[in-house]
Amino acid sequence: MMRSRVWIWIAWVTVFVVVTAVLRVFRAGLDTIPPVLVYMLLILGGSVGGGRPLGFTLMLAGFLSIDVFFQAPYDRLSVGKPFDWLVLLSFLTTAAVTTHLVTAERARAAEAARRADEVASLGGVLAAVSHDLRTPLTTITALAQAGVARGDPNARGIEEEANRLARLVADLLDLSRLRGGALPVRPELNTAEDLVGAAVRQTAGLFTERTLETTVDLTEPALVGRFDFVQSLRILSNLLGNAAHHTPPSSPVELSVQRVGGTLAFAVADRGPGIAVAERDRIFEPFYRPAGAPADGGGGSAGLGLAISRRLAELQGGTVDYTPRVGGGSVFTLRLPAGDGAP
Repeated sequence: MMRSRVWIWIAWVTVFVVVTAVLRVFRAGLDTIPPVLVYMLLILGGSVGGGRPLGFTLMLAGFLSIDVFFQAPYDRLSVGKPFDWLVLLSFLTTAAVTTHLVTAERARAAEAARRADEVASLGGVLAAVSHDLRTPLTTITALAQAGVARGDPNARGIEEEANRLARLVADLLDLSRLRGGALPVRPELNTAEDLVGAAVRQTAGLFTERTLETTVDLTEPALVGRFDFVQSLRILSNLLGNAAHHTPPSSPVELSVQRVGGTLAFAVADRGPGIAVAERDRIFEPFYRPAGAPADGGGGSAGLGLAISRRLAELQGGTVDYTPRVGGGSVFTLRLPAGDGAP
């Protein structure tokens, strides 16, 4: 690694020296601007290839070279005119800002790649373990159900925890299948009203202490989309479950549907705490939970629901996105391809 960095430095310094020598040969027919632009390109390239230290080194070398070789009097360090000072300072400022931005973006890209590798490795391990967990979980659940039938006071709690772990195992296996392209979707013509009705019925138990308000645009013709009904129901139910978990009992969760261009937009709005700006780019990553979330993710979540939901939507030609809600809270929107005609 160190040897590679040394060679990168040697290569860019060599290029800098050669370019400076060539420009110096033709400096009689040049003003100051062409060398400035050439050096800016070198600084950009050096920052991308060698990081901030190389970028700043080339920046200082360019600053000195412009003054010595391309501003009269030549071949000595001297700034004789106010305009020359302006050119040099503008170059220095622009180069410094550019170097900082390029290296910062480079660092962000490297961090994103590192996180992706970690998630892929973790997902593979957990998926393998999940296969082995299915049989003992099935046994535990059956024993717990038998205990409930006998009136064992502890059996109900055991059954609930076993079911929670079973859902986690199912999510891990689905995430693995999604990554491997082994979880098919079958888009067909369906109505938005049917999907909303099914989602409301499926999540009814989550809204005993708060209300769910639905608004479906009933304009003619009816809202029709081309999507996999089962997988889309899973996505919408997950979004409603998240909203119910984060919304105070005194505030309703709102579900609205409308056609926007060539898509159907199912918007789930809550009055929860919202998502911090720094975390909005990561909430759809597998295993990610916002700062301050309970250790169990709340509701038994391992940070997989949004990642699975977005991937399922993308396989149907749609997506799931997030926007902050005016007045506080979150809006998660499931977008699916609209269709024409009766299902």
